[in-house]
Amino acid sequence: MVGGALQVAGLLVGCVGVMGTFAVTAMPQWRVSAFIEHNIIVFETIWEGLWMHCIRQVNIRMQCKVYDSVLALSPDLQASRGLMCACSGLSLLALVLAMIGMRCTRCPQGPWQAKGCILLAAGLLFILSGITELVPVCWVANSIISDFYNPVVNVAQKRELGEALYLGWAASFCLVAAGSTFCCSSRCAENPRSYRYSSPTHPPPHSQHLHSKTEGSYSKCQYV
Repeated sequence: MVGGALQVAGLLVGCVGVMGTFAVTAMPQWRVSAFIEHNIIVFETIWEGLWMHCIRQVNIRMQCKVYDSVLALSPDLQASRGLMCACSGLSLLALVLAMIGMRCTRCPQGPWQAKGCILLAAGLLFILSGITELVPVCWVANSIISDFYNPVVNVAQKRELGEALYLGWAASFCLVAAGSTFCCSSRCAENPRSYRYSSPTHPPPHSQHLHSKTEGSYSKCQYV
């Protein structure tokens, strides 16, 4: 009962992590314009993401433009694009495996021992996807902080941490937490009888006949 509730909680946390991962991959708020020193033009906000560059103005619609080439991105954003795509695929695969390996999922032809191994594989994939997402988010954040405190960089080119980075940290934490939950609740080597009751087995006919003969001979000995 406790293991089933733990698996359901892990699945919910994993769903939150997967949805957050997809949102972080699509959001343009990775780099946000910083209003410091002489840069006091606050009516215009610049967003830089993995796929597009957006400019948002006050009381005016937001304009976005997709990058013409991957080479137009900085090295950290180029690597982040590939890592986030890989993380999205791994987290989605882990979610599907977790649904298959849960106790509440009925598989007529699948042994219960195999379901425990599937659940363990899902947990490991969740942890791997969380680490994979943590790498680009921390890399971009470190690049932004380094440029912010670099006196050589122009003030207009300095950026701040965007909302996508904070959401990425939260999503990676959810993925790692879900993976740890599934790894703890999985039982690859557990006896399948612990999951369900087996029907009582009836002795074969020849054993019943032998048992009846033994009882008959025992009763004759008593009469003698």
